Amino acid sequence: MMIQLEVDGKLRRIALTRTESTNAYQVSVDDGPEILIDAEQLQPGVLSMQIGGKTYRCVLEGSPEGTAVHLQGRRVQYRVDDPRSLKSRRQRQGGADGPKKVTAPMPGRVVRVLAKVGDMVEAHQGIVVIEAMKMQNELKSPKAGKVVQVRVEQGGTVSAGEVLAIVE
Repeated sequence: MMIQLEVDGKLRRIALTRTESTNAYQVSVDDGPEILIDAEQLQPGVLSMQIGGKTYRCVLEGSPEGTAVHLQGRRVQYRVDDPRSLKSRRQRQGGADGPKKVTAPMPGRVVRVLAKVGDMVEAHQGIVVIEAMKMQNELKSPKAGKVVQVRVEQGGTVSAGEVLAIVE
């Protein structure tokens, strides 16, 4: 399978070939040499990857601004350049009408709650800040509207995919 990823503003061609092992792939970046990557999902949004005999923990993050991976204390934003992916994201998110959820992209601890019930917010305005792996992530409103629910408190813990707030 061939996919294109935009990483740090550069478009990369990634060739993936599944091996006989259910979790392993032969991976080539920009027609370079193939490397074997064995990946296993530990929990939603968290992967354990073996590359060249070394094990890495990867935490995936999704937000209205895009997608990122946290690897060895570094946050790398990326975008999958695949029309099917864009189409599926649009189908999942729906239009601007109706309530929209602000969800935790990964497990973590709530550092700050930036909006309260009844607040009017703009699209992409910060709602909640969570900390995971010693990095803080501001989760933003997916649309302009009124905050109708805030389901977390400062100091609390959240799971990946947990609904933190709802904007209507």
